[in-house]
Parts: sequence; structure tokens; C-alpha cells
Amino acid sequence: MKQYPREFIRKLEHGDKVSQKQLFEQLYASMFRVCQRYIVKTDEAEDCVMKGFMNAFQHIGQLNYQGEESLFKWLRKIMVNECLTELRKKHNFYMIPEEQLPEVLIEADVWNKIEVEDLNNLVLRLPTGYRTVFSLFVVEGYAHKEIATMLGITESTSKSQLLKAKSKLKIMITQNQLAYGTIGK
Repeated sequence: MKQYPREFIRKLEHGDKVSQKQLFEQLYASMFRVCQRYIVKTDEAEDCVMKGFMNAFQHIGQLNYQGEESLFKWLRKIMVNECLTELRKKHNFYMIPEEQLPEVLIEADVWNKIEVEDLNNLVLRLPTGYRTVFSLFVVEGYAHKEIATMLGITESTSKSQLLKAKSKLKIMITQNQLAYGTIGK
């Protein structure tokens, strides 16, 4: 994780173009990967990154500096929110939850044998609702209550979507034999 000292943040707060360019160049790839977890189409993910950086530069004064990693975490949160805004324009996240869904367990050794890139590619193939809740919960670490608020759904719907995402991933892992390192053979 990139670290930025307080002096660098002050330059950003004063609109220093050199610092803005430096931040953009250093974090573009990382922020693009964050956005692409939610927005599958490359051009739309790029749009979210650009909007996210513009938003960050306009509101840098709202950053609550708590150490050199604060800026990175704050910017990542802006990117996630930008993606969620775009997704809400096109997708209805309110889905009827299935009652009493069984917990889907994927054995730890299966997770350990999957390459990060392979898992990311499978997550990108999930339906929008599943992918979004999975990413918010598993990757970003939000609780179901927070996810429900962010997406305008119930907590039970968030839990349901996570379970469905895990179930779908388990099926895809099995079908692609990822646990054995032989993708799609």
C-alpha cells in the first residue's frame, strides 16, 4: 500500500498540479483494478477512475489524515462509491432474498490453490449483484448492514447475494478445475 506523508497531502489541498499528476500516475493502476471489480467493461471502469480522481482532488480537504496510508484508503473508498453510483444507475440491487439459504463452504485448500488472477476472473463473470456484494464484503471488508445501506437493499438480501456468489464461484471453480491448477482443460 502506498504511503503519503502529510506534506504531500498539503500540496494536494493547495491544488498543486505536479502532486496531483504524481498521485494519479502512481495510483491509476491500483484504482483501476478496484473499479474493475465492480464495473466489468474497461471503458466504464476507466470513466469511474477518472471521476473518482476528479472527486478526490475537489474534496481533498475532507480527508481525515491518520497516517501515511490514509490517502490510499480514502481514495479507494471514493472509487468504490463512484462505481456503486454507476451501478445503481443501471442495476436494481433489490432482489428478493431466499429464506434459509445454506452456508456455502469452499474448503480452505481450494482457496489456497487458486491463483489470485484466476479468482478475480471468475468474480468478474458473476452477475452484477453477486459480484458487487461479494467484492464489498470479501475484498473491501464492509459488513452486511453497511452494504445494505450502500445499495439500498436489506441485510438479508446482502447475505443472500453473498451466499449465491459463493455458490456460483464454487461451481465455476469445480467446472474449471481451478483447485487442480488446470484452468478449463
